[in-house]
Amino acid sequence: MNKKDLVEIVAKKRNLTKKESEEIITTILETIIKTVSEGEKVTLVGFGSFEARERQAREGRNPKTGERLQIPASRVPTFSVGKFFKDKVSNT
Repeated sequence: MNKKDLVEIVAKKRNLTKKESEEIITTILETIIKTVSEGEKVTLVGFGSFEARERQAREGRNPKTGERLQIPASRVPTFSVGKFFKDKVSNT
């Protein structure tokens, strides 16, 4: 499933136009991205949590040459799945 498919499903289920549905979904995603990028956590009970975490600098290897290189520290977005979501997937 991609965003287009999701837009169509939401539009049908809520009797919205595809344009209205897309605007709602886009607003939700933009809000989650903005909030996490500002350092806050977004929790959707039953679905999961989005947050930014610090990744420490580490040593890596170039897969072609095997040469060692330093990978700098970075801040990355993470998602932790909620209990309801996890249970639903594991019971299928």
